Amino acid sequence: MEIVEFLGYFGALFIGIVLGLIGGGGSILTIPVLVYLMHINPISATAYSLFIVGVSALIGSLKNIRNRMISLRTAIIFATPAFIAVYSTRKYMVPAIPDIIFEVKDFIVTKEIAIMVFFAVIMLLASVSMIKNRKKDVSQKENIKYNYVLIIIEGLIVGIITGIVGAGGGFLIIPALVLFAKLPMKKAVATSLLIIAIKSLVGFIGDMQIMHIEWNFLLIFAAISIIGIFIGTYLTNFIEGKKLEKGFGWFVLGMGLFIILKELY
Repeated sequence: MEIVEFLGYFGALFIGIVLGLIGGGGSILTIPVLVYLMHINPISATAYSLFIVGVSALIGSLKNIRNRMISLRTAIIFATPAFIAVYSTRKYMVPAIPDIIFEVKDFIVTKEIAIMVFFAVIMLLASVSMIKNRKKDVSQKENIKYNYVLIIIEGLIVGIITGIVGAGGGFLIIPALVLFAKLPMKKAVATSLLIIAIKSLVGFIGDMQIMHIEWNFLLIFAAISIIGIFIGTYLTNFIEGKKLEKGFGWFVLGMGLFIILKELY
């Protein structure tokens, strides 16, 4: 095994540990690890990321369901437009993007470059959300109210973004659940994991129909990430994961800037 490949599998473990420690965010590193360490092309990497993110989020959701931390009705309302959007994006929109989007003299923007730069922008937005970390809980006694129109619009937007870059989009979903469904913050975080699991796995189904999947590699990578989740969850007994979120946010910010510079220069 080459050193870069070893680092890639270690990256899978690190992704899981971060997910276990801070409950989200780690999955945004899946694309850089797959592309730059495992040398998988960005189109396939976004598909693999959907599977890895979906399975990881589903594992995290099981504990939340047992603890009755998830609003199943809210998850269904939000996830329905989201998974329709992500499935349609993966099956129809992404294949329709031309291989060369535009070129100016010697500067050529290909489909793969555009997806990586767009993903990097999403990383920058997610990092700002982590660094600010202004998550304030609201009363658990507050009645859940739905703004259906805004929930559907947000679900569609998140689904399209997820479909293009293969990221979970928790930093977009959680504020939407708090603002538009009036969920308490802890319940919003837990519910967002189930929404991410549903829409990511449904989006991956769209990819299964149009591309070859290296199942041996994908299952091994996902299994290592899941082991990392259990390690991270265990470490929460000794480390308060949320205290690490701001530092991880700065790391994600640096990674986002690195991807933009690497792809454009």
